[in-house]
Amino acid sequence: MPATESPRPQPPSRAALRPGTGPDARRPGADRARRAPGRSALAGAARSGPARTGLLLAGIVLVALNMRACLAAVSPMAAELQRGLGLSSAASGLVTAVPVLFQGAGAPLTPRLVRRHGTERVVLGAVLLLAAGVLLRVLPAVAALYAGCVVIGVAISVLNVAMPGLIKREFPERAAAMTGVYSTAMLVGATLAAAVSVPLEHALGGWRASLGSWSVLALVAAAGWLPQLARGRSAGPEGRGAAPRAAVPAAGASAVPAAAPSAGVWRSRTAWQVSVFMGISSLLVYSLVAWMPTILADGGMDRGEAGLVFASSNLVQVAGAFLVPLAAGRMRSQRGLAVAMASLNAAGIAGLLAAPAAGAWLWALLIGVAQGGSLGLGLSFIVLRARGAAVAARLSGMTQTVGYLVAAAGPVAAGALRQATGGWTVPLGLMLALCAVAAAAGFGAGRDRVLG
Repeated sequence: MPATESPRPQPPSRAALRPGTGPDARRPGADRARRAPGRSALAGAARSGPARTGLLLAGIVLVALNMRACLAAVSPMAAELQRGLGLSSAASGLVTAVPVLFQGAGAPLTPRLVRRHGTERVVLGAVLLLAAGVLLRVLPAVAALYAGCVVIGVAISVLNVAMPGLIKREFPERAAAMTGVYSTAMLVGATLAAAVSVPLEHALGGWRASLGSWSVLALVAAAGWLPQLARGRSAGPEGRGAAPRAAVPAAGASAVPAAAPSAGVWRSRTAWQVSVFMGISSLLVYSLVAWMPTILADGGMDRGEAGLVFASSNLVQVAGAFLVPLAAGRMRSQRGLAVAMASLNAAGIAGLLAAPAAGAWLWALLIGVAQGGSLGLGLSFIVLRARGAAVAARLSGMTQTVGYLVAAAGPVAAGALRQATGGWTVPLGLMLALCAVAAAAGFGAGRDRVLG
């Protein structure tokens, strides 16, 4: 059955909200039932007090810090890794592409894991799995390198799907703002990794020790998430604060239960537009995560400076990832934001194509704002287009599956095209064309519609 798509419900009239009026006026407790949805929409975390809310926020931030760090740490040392293992450019691109590929492949399994074990346990297991993958990746064998990449990809895929649903469940009234915090933390982790990976390589004696050190951050996140287990256990498999399956709809909302039609989210045009926007945006991100320092170095820039430019691009992403979801949450339609992010991406990529070293800092600024804003906007689409947490989880699973399967092609294709053509003109030209596809998909995904 296709997912139900409808315009966002309008606020009810004052008469409809007045106690003792309307068709349900004679039902005992009708006024209380009318007011209950508004109260139930308050964040579950807020009901449990500031201390627990603080622990939850800290846990979300610690987990999010890990979701890009172990991938961004590879890029500044791509040349050393390639020389040390005797890899071709295409094979080196697989170090970034394999985790992205398995982020897509593992995403469909997550909703089932969450239903069976609860979000809190699933998140903890995924963070521990991520730490194991980071360590496996640095063992002295090419097979271990790629096996670690697979484990990392699966772990991140679980987190990618579980976290938006958890945010929608715990902060329904502030979902867009909390998505900004979550996506910002992801990019802070990536920025930190890009900035300190080379210094860690020098301090710890090699690229293996530098890459392996990011398992410590994952273990810290696992420890920070432990308080959430007790809260999840007290509420059963679906986790604390989960909305009941037959919850009363909010005033003015559709009476269609969210869980039933969301099974058909794969047939929804809006869901596909969100997925394509996420996929193309992620492809551009991971392609440049894998190759931006190399593009700058091939353009004549010192390797150390290229790493700093790359780190600055990640740093600027933080601003886009935080501010764009805040703006999106205040708008009924996000079409203009989507087109603006795609246009900024195109401008930065065009700059890398025309003058990679001469304007590197400007291109890094444009690309950083675009990539951070696109990430935050894509995640915001999931919580804004979904009527409730159940639909958000299914929409998240679809967008992560499609998005990361598309994104996985980026690093490998860019490396292969560079090797085949002897330069970056063709790969960057293709990325430029894909910006137009992202703009078209985002324009559709930004419509004021809800699924479920």
